[in-house]
Amino acid sequence: MKTLRLILGDQLSRTISALSDIDRTFDVVLMMEVQDEATYVKHHKKKIVLILSAMRHFAKSLRAEGIQVDYIKLDDEGNTGSFTGELQRALLKHRVDRIVVTEAGEWRVSEMMRHWPELLKLPVEVREDMRFLCSHSEFTDWAKGRKEFRMEFFYRMMRRKTGWLMNRKLPEGGSWNYDKDNRKALPKYTEPPLRKGFSQDSITKQVTSMVERRYPNHIGDLDSFSWAVTRSQALAALDHFINDCLPNFGDYQDAMRQGGDFLFHSLLSPYLNIGLLEPEEVCLAALNAYQKMQAPLSTIEGFIRQILGWREFVRGIYWLKMPDYAGSNFLGAERKLPAFYWTGDTDMRCLRECITSTLRFAYAHHIQRLMITGNFALLAGISPVYVEEWYLSVYVDAFEWVELPNTHGMALYADGGIFASKPYAASGAYIDRMSDYCSGCRYQAKLKLGADACPFTFLYWYFLIVNEQKLKNNSRMVMAFRNLDRLDDETKRNLVLQAEHFLKANGIF
Repeated sequence: MKTLRLILGDQLSRTISALSDIDRTFDVVLMMEVQDEATYVKHHKKKIVLILSAMRHFAKSLRAEGIQVDYIKLDDEGNTGSFTGELQRALLKHRVDRIVVTEAGEWRVSEMMRHWPELLKLPVEVREDMRFLCSHSEFTDWAKGRKEFRMEFFYRMMRRKTGWLMNRKLPEGGSWNYDKDNRKALPKYTEPPLRKGFSQDSITKQVTSMVERRYPNHIGDLDSFSWAVTRSQALAALDHFINDCLPNFGDYQDAMRQGGDFLFHSLLSPYLNIGLLEPEEVCLAALNAYQKMQAPLSTIEGFIRQILGWREFVRGIYWLKMPDYAGSNFLGAERKLPAFYWTGDTDMRCLRECITSTLRFAYAHHIQRLMITGNFALLAGISPVYVEEWYLSVYVDAFEWVELPNTHGMALYADGGIFASKPYAASGAYIDRMSDYCSGCRYQAKLKLGADACPFTFLYWYFLIVNEQKLKNNSRMVMAFRNLDRLDDETKRNLVLQAEHFLKANGIF
């Protein structure tokens, strides 16, 4: 039986289920670059180059095994620009008996696949993606009967399942979570390591040239592109993180510094999300470092939690709650995204720093995303649709299954608490404590009112005032509303006036 095996751009793993039983004599692997995927949002140029270059390198590695690969480039003559169109063209070229594909990571592509058997008049076998540590059925079983979904309890279940950082039935060190030990500000003279980058080979240069030519209006530049595009490079990036960054990752994972674009973060999420690395091998590398006493337990636990906990959890929530999840808007946020999210042109130093870095590298670490760009959008009441489009566009590791729950539920509280137990709203005081952004900023973090007041600070109080009826019964918001009650009515009125004047002046209405 001759089979057409479809490999998508985020399935670049030799262990992918669609390739598990490939017959090199008869089967054909189809890989395709299509306009629809490059433009359904205006992806950062670096993101497009990463995925397309990694796809071309993966195809090359399959051919080196003697596997027949039908590879469709974006600028090939006759390219229809869609997955379905290219499948139809491939079926005219290759006389096959069936199609095999691994399940899609995003809802819209999954829906596309659902219609293929009827449209193409051919059997389509959609296989489970075995690269994840928790299957859809396992997550569904865990979620049964729960009104709220808390990552912490899911994470404990996954720790028990894998046995990672477990001492029989008890967690290593006696605690499940060492997050309280991982919130240190970065000392002034602590210098993060230089990060390992990768030079562009001929394949990447060809992709770079094509992307610059085809997508001149997409954000970002490609002069400094240095992401890994092959399995061997991604493994080198993993080794670099384990040896040079992991020992200090835990202490400073919540810290922020001007010019500190990467600090001690792993930068491995793009490779995990497109398949150049797999979550199990990354976690095992960290656990091996712990066994060798290269990093403390609090650091290792914090890193394992990001992958075994958060990454698997957000995927579970996405597939459990879609497609309705994306349309929820608990706080009724309807304002527009300000133009400075696309330029970094703002007097707020923290936002300018994080957005400028994002535009340059197509990357920001999780605290910058949650507590700077996400926090501002939450406080300002920006519509989840606009914020989610921005996150999906600008970050090199953003695919909807991971981006949507993190943004919709965690950053914006748009799901009303399905994902997170409270809104992650914070004033300028938090930013001042965890970064050096406030130093030299024209605004003062501690001021609520006046020309020098930090927008994060007066917007924080504004957020509490306008959302009090929806949030006052949240047990984790009790202290915040007690503090709000201490303000007199005139101060509250002035806070509302200042916040709304600021929002209008910045085109946020």
